[in-house]
Amino acid sequence: MDLIAPIRLGLETALSLSNLFYCLSGVFVGTLIGVLPGLGPTATIAMLLPLTFGLPSDSALIMLAGIYYGSQYGGSTTAILLNLPGEAASVVTVLDGYKMARAGKAGAALSAAAIASFVAGTLATILIALFAPPLADVALSFGPAEYFSLMVFGLVAAIVLARGSLLHAFGMVILGLLLGLLGTDTNSGVARFTFDLPELADGISFVIVAMGIFGLGEILRNLESETGEDVTISKVTSLLLTREEWKRIVAPILRGTALGSALGILPGSGSILGSFAAYSLEKKVSKHGSEFGQGAIEGVAAPEAANNAGAQTSFIPMLTLGIPSNPVMALMIGAMIMQGIQPGPGVISEQPALFWGLIASMWVGNLFLIILNLPLIGLWVRLLRVPYPLLYPVILSFCAIGVFSLNGSTFDLFLMPIFALLGYVLVKLGCEPAPLLLGYIIGPMMEEYLRRALLLARGDATVFVTSPVSAVMLGLALVTLIFVLLPAIRRKRDEALQEEV
Repeated sequence: MDLIAPIRLGLETALSLSNLFYCLSGVFVGTLIGVLPGLGPTATIAMLLPLTFGLPSDSALIMLAGIYYGSQYGGSTTAILLNLPGEAASVVTVLDGYKMARAGKAGAALSAAAIASFVAGTLATILIALFAPPLADVALSFGPAEYFSLMVFGLVAAIVLARGSLLHAFGMVILGLLLGLLGTDTNSGVARFTFDLPELADGISFVIVAMGIFGLGEILRNLESETGEDVTISKVTSLLLTREEWKRIVAPILRGTALGSALGILPGSGSILGSFAAYSLEKKVSKHGSEFGQGAIEGVAAPEAANNAGAQTSFIPMLTLGIPSNPVMALMIGAMIMQGIQPGPGVISEQPALFWGLIASMWVGNLFLIILNLPLIGLWVRLLRVPYPLLYPVILSFCAIGVFSLNGSTFDLFLMPIFALLGYVLVKLGCEPAPLLLGYIIGPMMEEYLRRALLLARGDATVFVTSPVSAVMLGLALVTLIFVLLPAIRRKRDEALQEEV
């Protein structure tokens, strides 16, 4: 496969002055939200979606992608210096990173995290360039039945890998599917679930749902848990690693990258699962296993490599199949749709500059991260001294302006707090909102492919099992669901969830 010409096209796109600016802006904002606890990439991207309306499609996606993988990097800074993970994927980094900082090795821990993130991000970008085009070629041969079954499998995997009760996750997916059906039926022209409100004839904007549940909902949860505690900053000395420390992190970085890359493709929180799995693996195979939990540098390098690799390979199913593997990828698909781009395998052939430009920008963005962030560690930590009650009015105003700018509708402004309250209540009930967003994105596409398949088959529903690919996808979905419902598996899953809580 000839990659020279596509990569050259990608570099030309990514290295334009405007896209360099948006890439730098994305990774800067991503690092900032990774540093600030409570404000994750999902909420931030949801709030920034309205700003992308006037941008070129490649610039918009490059900036949003930079926010995502930049946040994975930023979460490690406060995890190491303050024992406070800015991102869920950085929870494992706390175990050894903070112990290193307390022992006067904060600089070495930060350098190990930065190096692991850069190497993992670079290798994961290469994997995307190698495997995404062949996967897209395979997907182009899919028909409506195959796509429908693929989406069923994706939703089942999202249910299985979601944190919390399986029943709750299933309910969230169903609620998301129902919300996605709201509006005018494209085939019959009949209004559905609109309660005779003309404002709902076109459905509810994806931005309103995402910004309400993840943006304002996050504000409500943060205000409730705000403690107002002051932070104690560990002193950062030399950022240079010794020869022994270099030797100790090379293998963990490579193993963490491989594990995180594989898990990142799966639906669910791949970067979070990857960091936990990489830490567990290193603890078993390392010659310094007894040091884990006491300040082992491998305990910083491996999970940081895994969560950054997982964050980037999660783009593979989104770019090639149009299937979001996590809430951030669902937001990316929403951004593509708003830009007039149909997600799926046709992106590579129809929008090659966008596809390869996005991939090339990931390497550029990782380079920006390592050059930009180590000198700014002091700035990031100072931002943590800003009380959250001073930040949330700014965030709230930004959300309101963004939603109103969509259609200039006050009705949309009333909808946003309703979804914020819904998101808050769901979390209080132990329901993870992420599967809802996945169901909301995939629902309309599932319905369309279901109808097309039945139309082509003249109403014969057996088309979903007579097609080999479709039958395999449905079979995998069924086996996955049965496997996770086995008593022994459910018991282990519940124990793991209790430990995480």
